[in-house]
Formats: sequence, structure tokens, C-alpha cells
Amino acid sequence: MTQLAVDDLTFEVRESSRRKTLEITVDREGELVIAAPTGTEERLLRDFVIEKRLWIYQKLAEKAERRRRLPRKEFVNGEGFLYLGRSYRLKCVPPDAQEAPLKLAAGRFQLREDALSEAREHFVRWYSARASDWLAARVKAHSQRMEVEPAGVTVQDLGYRWGSCGKGNRVYFHWKTILLPRHIAEYVVVHELVHLHEPHHTPAFWRRLERVIPDYEQRKRWLARHGIEVEGV
Repeated sequence: MTQLAVDDLTFEVRESSRRKTLEITVDREGELVIAAPTGTEERLLRDFVIEKRLWIYQKLAEKAERRRRLPRKEFVNGEGFLYLGRSYRLKCVPPDAQEAPLKLAAGRFQLREDALSEAREHFVRWYSARASDWLAARVKAHSQRMEVEPAGVTVQDLGYRWGSCGKGNRVYFHWKTILLPRHIAEYVVVHELVHLHEPHHTPAFWRRLERVIPDYEQRKRWLARHGIEVEGV
């Protein structure tokens, strides 16, 4: 069993022989997940959902409200911008101070004052370029040990998804992946590469992922709880 429907709630069931207890999480896209020990009876899963139903509705409402209230960046001096999990302050510099509209130097993002009107576009381009290089390198490294051959790596805006595995074995990543801490971004990479072996989130998928990242549940949980924090760029 990979899915469980309880009234208006639909869960993805992820079983693991290493898990001893039941746990429900609400991921970044509002997807509901039950982590369960291998072989847990459906009756027990349903009872657990019913017991936690109020909590589930509260979490879904909180996630929707947080997304609605997420502050937008103002691009002012001292404002923090993430890059591989670290926050770097912004410094606006005169037009003749540097050739590039935006660069990361001396521990600060430096943005030319004449580029302020298109500041977000410059950040998106900068992040996308760095994401393409970093993610392609991690894909190459993991592909060898995981015995997969992705056709290529594409970085773009994927909406509320961190990654996707497309036709022809091409893997796609959201440019905001480069804002995440390294070990979390690494999880996103491995997750998509596992899809080249296992297209769906079956128990076999999670077993294969666990072999590469034994603590994947912790990283997945972090992403579900904190991933929304990078969305305000």
C-alpha cells in the first residue's frame, strides 16, 4: 500500500524496516505523508490519522497562511540573502564599483545601485547560474555511485516543487535549491536520481534512497518544515 485515503485527506505511506513508530508530516507542497514501520496494518494507520486529524488540519492551515504572509525582499542595505544555507548581507554599491550588476564578495552580496529596479531578476539569474554548476557537479558525483545516467540537468522555476525527473532521464531542479543548506540540497539531488531507478514513491524507492542517505528521513523532515523559509526571494 502506497496511498491511504481517510475522508478528504490522502496520504502517501512510506514504510521502513528501521522505523518503530508512526509519524505524519506535511511537506512543502501540502502533501501528507505517513512514515510507518514495514507491514503496519491499514487499520492502525487509519486510527492514527483519525487521532491526529485536528493537528493535520491545523498544520495545513498554518502552511497556507505562512505562504500567504511570506514577506518579499526589499533589497536594502543589510538585508539577508541565503546561499547554500548561509545568510549574506546585501550592500548596495555605486554603478562604477563593479562590472557585474550583482556579485558575492567579501562575505556580502553587492548590488549596483543602478540595478535596483531589477534586483530580483539579477538575484534569480545569479542563483540559477550557481545552482546549475553546483547541482550538475553533485548529480555527476552521485550518478556514478548510484549507477544512473541522467540525460542532463536543468535549473528553472518549478513552483512548489524542489525537483522533478522528466522524460528522457533529464532531471530538473528549482533554482531555489541553491539557497538550502548543502546537506538538504544534496538530499534533493539524490531524491531525483533515485527516480531514475524507481519512478514512483514506492517502498522500493525509499529503501533505495535510504541506502544512499541513511538519515534521509531527517533531511526530508527538515525540508518539509523549513523549506518555505527560502521562498521570499
